[in-house]
Amino acid sequence: MKILLVDDELHSREAMRWFLKRQQHEVVEFSNGKDALENYVPEEYTLVLSDIQMPDMTGIELAGEIKKNPQSWLTDIVLFTGHADMQSVVAALRAGVYDYLEKPINVEELASVLDRVEEHQALLRENKNLTEKFEAEVHAATEATRRELADMKQILAQSMMGSIGVFSPCMKAMIYQAQQLHAERCIPVLIEGETGTGKEIIARIIHYGSEIGEGSSSSFVDINCAALSPALIESELFGYESGSFTGSLAKGAKGKFDLAKGGTLFLDEIGELPLDLQAKFLRVLQEKEFYRIGGLKKIKTDIRMVCATNVPLEESVESGRFRRDLYFRLKVAHIVIPPLRQRNEEILPLAMMFLQRFSQQRGKKFRTISPATVEILERYDWPGNVRELQNVLEYATFAHDDSELKPEHILNLLQQQKNPVTAVPKSVLELPFPLQGYSLKEYTKDIIAKVLTAHEGNQTATANYLGISRRALSYRLEGLGKLEN
Repeated sequence: MKILLVDDELHSREAMRWFLKRQQHEVVEFSNGKDALENYVPEEYTLVLSDIQMPDMTGIELAGEIKKNPQSWLTDIVLFTGHADMQSVVAALRAGVYDYLEKPINVEELASVLDRVEEHQALLRENKNLTEKFEAEVHAATEATRRELADMKQILAQSMMGSIGVFSPCMKAMIYQAQQLHAERCIPVLIEGETGTGKEIIARIIHYGSEIGEGSSSSFVDINCAALSPALIESELFGYESGSFTGSLAKGAKGKFDLAKGGTLFLDEIGELPLDLQAKFLRVLQEKEFYRIGGLKKIKTDIRMVCATNVPLEESVESGRFRRDLYFRLKVAHIVIPPLRQRNEEILPLAMMFLQRFSQQRGKKFRTISPATVEILERYDWPGNVRELQNVLEYATFAHDDSELKPEHILNLLQQQKNPVTAVPKSVLELPFPLQGYSLKEYTKDIIAKVLTAHEGNQTATANYLGISRRALSYRLEGLGKLEN
């Protein structure tokens, strides 16, 4: 270490200097506090070793002046005196000295103090370096995260607009409505439309807004109500406290209402939400608070609620499968996306958009669509809507390479997709009604079995016939034990 030694007694100072140099330290010595203070530079000295009783400026006064320097943490101060008393000890500690020694100085005690000062200063400097490095890395990471978030928002905005395609007045009006709703977080939104029309894209536009970078870094949390069993969906939505049920995590778990705080919760296929949960969900919408499963504390919500359905909810309301009060509570803002067959003017622009995109991605030569192919595309009813059109173009550019998209590139794809979707039962479906009674579970099982058999086991056609989603049919098949119980 480089040590500033201050002592007005020459022999004491020489003895201290000799010992310190024997310990491989560099020593700069002064006979009074004023000269020492004038030559003190925090970055140079690791230790100030000073006598207390000196003329003009005492060691305690010297320590007090040194501590006024903002960089004085780089130097520890150790005082020594031949006239020790409690008052001087207290004064030294108040001046911020590191340690206090009595004359005559014990060399073993001094050596111990020197070791501790070395260790203390090494730790201080290491901690300072780590803190500065950590702060610099946090700042760099924060800036990188901000840049990445901005890039993601730009990509997302471009992806959303590119995927949905805005080629008709009705779609432009719908996008404009979604962008307006972005500014009104308190308004629930219900989006209705067939599978593949782009309901989730509209929901994301509502969340992120129209301006690139405007949006927010808040969460967009989505959940498909048909993909989970009734037993699971409640805990997924509300979360649960510790020990709420067998198999639960010991520390509990947050639900989607928690995760979407400050952002948007998107519930797809809301019509599949069980009736008992519909009542709880309605209460969350009205009261803006909820309880976790097994919890006693109310938790406030701060979320934008967007729901979607691929079947008209009004029909579910009339049949008693969906609460009327919840339906009208969700329908404050209502967006209905028409199927692609009702937007015939969009088919060709969308097809060109997908053709150019996938051709560029795969390095193919496709640039145009032949008139014969245009006629086929516009005649087809597109039961899978925009998603089906996208899939057809994606596979056509994968399987073929030409400058022009021709009928032979897509006819097989359309035929394969058309048959299962538009299939109809080959005979009239009849169910026997036994006189001894007929449980609702058995009745449901028999209906599904009859329809599934009539469609030769095709689950997509069966789901379309029954007016439910493919996921909902799969869930019902599991609940009925694959029709074997």
